[in-house]
Amino acid sequence: MEKARPASLASPDTVRVTNPGGSSPFVLTCDHASNFLPAEFGTLGLAAEDLSRHIAWDPGALPVAHRMAQALDATLVETRISRLVIDCNRPLDAPDLIPPVSETTAIPGNAGLSESERAARVALSWQPFHDTIAGIIDNRLSHGQQTRLVSVHSFTPVYKSKNRPWHIGIIHDEDRRLAAPLISALRRLAGVTVGVNEPYSPADRVYFTLERHARSRGLPCAMIEIRNDEIAGETGQRKWADLLTGIFSDLEPEEAGQTRSHSVGKSVQSAN
Repeated sequence: MEKARPASLASPDTVRVTNPGGSSPFVLTCDHASNFLPAEFGTLGLAAEDLSRHIAWDPGALPVAHRMAQALDATLVETRISRLVIDCNRPLDAPDLIPPVSETTAIPGNAGLSESERAARVALSWQPFHDTIAGIIDNRLSHGQQTRLVSVHSFTPVYKSKNRPWHIGIIHDEDRRLAAPLISALRRLAGVTVGVNEPYSPADRVYFTLERHARSRGLPCAMIEIRNDEIAGETGQRKWADLLTGIFSDLEPEEAGQTRSHSVGKSVQSAN
């Protein structure tokens, strides 16, 4: 599990911004960057090995996002608290905002929470994360800086005994301005299987950060999901960060008139 993270609920350091003055039009988010649990939560009743699993975070996503941000001169906003405490990529009324069960694993420390306990978790991580993103975007727009929002995630090769063949997935809703050219570029890569609204779609409630901060402002956006065995180590993280950086360096959103109506899928998953 990650170390050197906020030690207490009293710590304000639950969201981190890298390169806040980035010149790139892209702003990156890593909504499930950390598996850190502040001391107040103990292990939430889980075994230590559970806290390194995908249920606690998106393994490999943060190193990829960091390398992309550095290469692109992009701003990156990351969470620093485990999704098991509160999932920052969920609306406040989502049943899995504070998941009592993740995939097939019960989370004892999330059972029977009072309204005040839930509110404390929102104030700890969810609110600072979204306030930070909103502030960055508002500042960029007030200065006339072109802005496109991209979230970076990872997913498991097997989910509830079902194999997932995609190396990378691009998630989008009916606005395909950014997703369409990104998908086209990825499909030109040899040996890469690209999922379109796979392994998740907006129907799975995984599009919240982009809906809240990009779609609400009419900004181009897309969600990247990389299969986590592809980015389990530094070699794979570097490979995918460099591939995506190369694509994003030349990536321009389609004009609104170029986008086509496209199904956003009906899959139902419980984590992303």
